[in-house]
Amino acid sequence: MSSADGMRFVVPVRTVHAGPNPKYFGVGRGVTWYNLISDQFSGLNDITVPGTLRDSLILLAVVLEQQTELQPTRIMTDTGAYSDVVFGLFRLLGYRFSPRLADVGGTRFWRVDPKADYGLLNNISANQLSLKRIEPHWDDMLRLAGSLKLGKVSAAGIMRTLQVGNKPTRLAQAIAEFGRIDKTLHTLTYIDDEVKRRDTLTQLNRGEGRHSVARAVFHGKRGELRQHYREGQEDQLGALGLVLNIIVLWNTIYMEAALDQLRAEGYPIKESESARLSPLLHEHIHMLGRYSFSMSEAVAKGQLRPLRDPNDDTQA
Repeated sequence: MSSADGMRFVVPVRTVHAGPNPKYFGVGRGVTWYNLISDQFSGLNDITVPGTLRDSLILLAVVLEQQTELQPTRIMTDTGAYSDVVFGLFRLLGYRFSPRLADVGGTRFWRVDPKADYGLLNNISANQLSLKRIEPHWDDMLRLAGSLKLGKVSAAGIMRTLQVGNKPTRLAQAIAEFGRIDKTLHTLTYIDDEVKRRDTLTQLNRGEGRHSVARAVFHGKRGELRQHYREGQEDQLGALGLVLNIIVLWNTIYMEAALDQLRAEGYPIKESESARLSPLLHEHIHMLGRYSFSMSEAVAKGQLRPLRDPNDDTQA
């Protein structure tokens, strides 16, 4: 599993690579750092977007362009990052798109067979799908999915294929029609399956927790991004992502070492309790002041530092 969400930064310098949004940037301008985060808390990819996220196809780009060994198949987002077209494209590409639904009551449910009897669901499944919209464009839909999967065309570059001016093309309409099938199935299982709702909320909370650590790390110059050019912004935020992954890895290694020691000392460690531990704690990490990169000979040889005794007040 993975989730995608955006983190916003004010850009107080004059630049064309930032956009306005009074809600998040006040009278100034800013960027959105859009992240793909695994269920292991690590960042898989990120894209820097001027202003705030308007194009839900950015979500597709951040998934397809990630180059790690991890290959998530279930993608979770918050409510605002989905559309019928995105549902259709993700399904064609072999992903299960699982956005959180904040207003299920306003969701449309679609049916293929107008005569099918869905019992108590007949009243809400009043919207009719048209397979005739899909059939003429099916080969083009598969070609587009193949081009995206193989990297022959970028997700951001397909807008001309899907939209002319403000109007969707026939191909876009066919993909949206196809996406309504998957959206209906997702909505029904989201309502019915408590585990699915809990998994979605848990994964999105991982993303929020990672952003909280990012705010603590990115504290210099009031936490504002002061790079004029897109490359500089991407480099700085890419470095932030690297530091976050280092923190997650470091915490994970030492949490596992602490659990191993507790087991060796005879303490009962329940799997259900250890599964709730998070590697996003950062109170023990030195953020301010001088940074020392010296290390002991044992650590230089690949050994772990001695674990801190919580009963010893002399240990820092």
